Amino acid sequence: MSQKPKHVISLLDFQPEEVEQIFAQSAEIKSKLLAGQRDPTLAGRVLTLLFEKPSLRTRNSFEAGMTQLGGGSIFLSTKDAGLQGRESLPDVAKVLSGYSDAIAMRTFSQQLIEDVAAHSSCPVINALSDESHPCQALTDLFTLQEVFGDLNGRKLVYVGDGNNVARSLAILSSMMGVSLTVCAPAGYELTTAVLNEVQTRVGACTVMQLSDPHKAVQDADVVYTDVWASMGQEAEADARNKVFAPYQVNAELMSHAPAGCKFMHDLPARRGTEVTDEVMDGPNSIVFQQAENRMHLAKGLLAWLLT
Repeated sequence: MSQKPKHVISLLDFQPEEVEQIFAQSAEIKSKLLAGQRDPTLAGRVLTLLFEKPSLRTRNSFEAGMTQLGGGSIFLSTKDAGLQGRESLPDVAKVLSGYSDAIAMRTFSQQLIEDVAAHSSCPVINALSDESHPCQALTDLFTLQEVFGDLNGRKLVYVGDGNNVARSLAILSSMMGVSLTVCAPAGYELTTAVLNEVQTRVGACTVMQLSDPHKAVQDADVVYTDVWASMGQEAEADARNKVFAPYQVNAELMSHAPAGCKFMHDLPARRGTEVTDEVMDGPNSIVFQQAENRMHLAKGLLAWLLT
């Protein structure tokens, strides 16, 4: 009987040593690339990208990563794949995994990813769902480790909506010894259920929640923000903009943080809404290092899964 594939559905399914292995592999591959070396680690391997949502960084980081590692990729919308009723989901998953060495999915529904994984004979990677964004959180902490040299005891302050990115950061931060503060208006913070699950599954929860952004950033190593209305929440954008207006990351807010505090954003950014140009383009911004690392982390993750 063939071995069950390792999926990347939720970070709750990982151990700290596995994350460290992925980070080490990503760092090694990035270092070699910067030295002009592109090892064909995944020569002949195929990644299928199965997307329900549009994408810039996710699609390009995975496709560029596979190409640089000597492999190839195939892009399909969920409609192209027949997941909107043309074929049964188990049939689609079995067929695609027969053609692929890995499948990366970017969808609205976490359940869709879990259902495909249940019938797939190859690893399935959650490249974003409304519930979680494990590849982004892995990239974020990989970037923190790269910038600061280590993760233990670092203080990450997330200012904004308690969304899929915040949930994944809560899991990974607790797993890797990072202190995470989620600063959100009432009703938009992480739920008690999420924090309890982190405590139960990870064994520790290093997440604090505050509503005062000035207080939250006082001892931050990094201030992080995201869009206030995620894809699929466009109808709520005007109402959310009013609620979140005091949470804009601008020069005034950053003045309450330590002088060396870095700024992160997973992009796309609504400049002038959740963050100002002055902060995005400022000397402490590591946003584009973070964005580039999406590719390096994708390569490390794929190499870890497939070799």
